[in-house]
Amino acid sequence: MIKMTGTAAVGATVLGIPVSASAQEDNQQPSKQRRLKVLAIGAHPDDPETCCGGTMCLLHDAGHEVVCVYLTRGEAGIPGKSHSEAAAIRLVESENACKITGARHIFMSQVDGNTEVNLDRYKEMRELIDRENPDIVMTHWPIDAHRDHAACGMLVLDAWRRLDRRFKLYYFEAMSGEQSQMFHPTHWVNIESVLERKHEACNCHVSQHMEDIYYWHERMERFRGIESRCAAAEAFALHSAAQPTLLP
Repeated sequence: MIKMTGTAAVGATVLGIPVSASAQEDNQQPSKQRRLKVLAIGAHPDDPETCCGGTMCLLHDAGHEVVCVYLTRGEAGIPGKSHSEAAAIRLVESENACKITGARHIFMSQVDGNTEVNLDRYKEMRELIDRENPDIVMTHWPIDAHRDHAACGMLVLDAWRRLDRRFKLYYFEAMSGEQSQMFHPTHWVNIESVLERKHEACNCHVSQHMEDIYYWHERMERFRGIESRCAAAEAFALHSAAQPTLLP
């Protein structure tokens, strides 16, 4: 079933969170609505912006707290730069992008291109999420073809299980078909009203030459928009919170 979340009508929702038109227009917290916290956890600087930047903008404008978590500092992402040089550049780019989306940012301790999935890394992710205590987490599809993306998704999935599934877990897509393979959305978010702002946030990542690579994401936005009968959308897959039933 298509679960389309509008961005203008009173009573519309974004990933199940109520969004009021007045809150979006006035950039104020909706009345009679609990302020929720949403984490967008990506493997590299620019992943949350490109994959769910529109949704982050909508949730921030509705008065909810949005936190952008980067698993790495993108150390290996600038040819000709050392890891420390690249990390310093991408830190500033991420700060600039978060000013546009309205998100607070957190950098974790893993290294771009050398991410790990082990007991210590599971603990690190679980403790971060436990400390932030979100209502919703958005992260990478765990079987993404990019190793860093897959590692990020698996670490978050383990934390969700260890923390008794107490937050809603949504997966986003990155370059579907090339990276996020076999991705089947359950929810679509209409991002028409914030599309230019999303692109502005993505373009803050100057070192990544967005003008050359963003075409893939624009196609995804249009395709997901066609699926959900709007001009542009972001798609998500909700992980079921049901506990497994063991047969005798």
